[in-house]
Amino acid sequence: MNLRPLGDRVIIKPLDEEETKKGGLYIPDTAKEKPVRGEVIAVGPGKILDNGVRVPMDIKVGQKIIYAKYGGTDIKIEGDNLVILSERDLLAVVE
Repeated sequence: MNLRPLGDRVIIKPLDEEETKKGGLYIPDTAKEKPVRGEVIAVGPGKILDNGVRVPMDIKVGQKIIYAKYGGTDIKIEGDNLVILSERDLLAVVE
């Protein structure tokens, strides 16, 4: 896959949440909440400030992160569901 995010954006592959059962019933895909955990698969070069200085990204490829539930843009590339987010939509790194 040849995607390169621009500016302070990152490309995330959402991690599948484990299928949950409540009272012995399976929850259908349409009722499941959107995952908020993912793995970073690409990182942009960083944001350029008004004075022309580029601020490097704190996130690196391969890190597991938690991101804003309804942030970003969902895309499907080569059969993979991906999310493009701004760095400000990332909430935490899972260590």
